[in-house]
Amino acid sequence: MAKPIELGLTLSGSDARRFNKYMRHPTYPKKAREMLKNAAKRAEYKTD
Repeated sequence: MAKPIELGLTLSGSDARRFNKYMRHPTYPKKAREMLKNAAKRAEYKTD
């Protein structure tokens, strides 16, 4: 039987608060937003 993987990462205090805030409202660089928009357009117009 395989042994479970232990991540060992624990955030606390201000690190945990910042991480939770980011996960609720992530920010993306301009290039990433352009890539997401382009992918959405391609998926919208894709036909099988």
